[in-house]
Amino acid sequence: MGNTFPTGGFNAGNIDGIWQAMEQFRSRFEKQTGTRAGRGEVRTAVLALLAEQSMHGYQIIHEIEERSGGSWKPSAGSVYPTLQLLADEGLISAEESNGRKIYSLTDEGRAAVADADTSAPWETTASASGHGHAALPKAGIELAQAAAQVGRTGSPEQVKQAVTVLDDARRKLYSILAQD
Repeated sequence: MGNTFPTGGFNAGNIDGIWQAMEQFRSRFEKQTGTRAGRGEVRTAVLALLAEQSMHGYQIIHEIEERSGGSWKPSAGSVYPTLQLLADEGLISAEESNGRKIYSLTDEGRAAVADADTSAPWETTASASGHGHAALPKAGIELAQAAAQVGRTGSPEQVKQAVTVLDDARRKLYSILAQD
């Protein structure tokens, strides 16, 4: 991976090192922040959405993604079998409209949603994305991108200042772990 940008006194090997570090950082968190949901969360999400209004499968997928702030997008391979299961259980019904199945809660489905004492899965996903573990990779990647930009376009003095800021940030992060 060669550097084709002006370096401002920062050599190409160092730019490559920043990008390499950023990729390692990103891959470290991918397993934790993927788009997979826990068992039963698709079911809970589908029921919560259909309690608001009737929808077709693609709308359900899109709504979950939108409400989770993009952090969770269930696959069609998880949503459509869930819809079929809910229909088999008598909790939802499907009606054909314009070549699509529109799903609605049955009376039994409305009762099940009313009896359920759970929050919609995207509420916990969305709250986690702003704070805690889910926000850390995003912040780290954005920091690495800013450092790479300084490395590509900054003057030697700006690069020196950026190194000082990054060293300070690293020390502060370790001090957080050292707290009781």
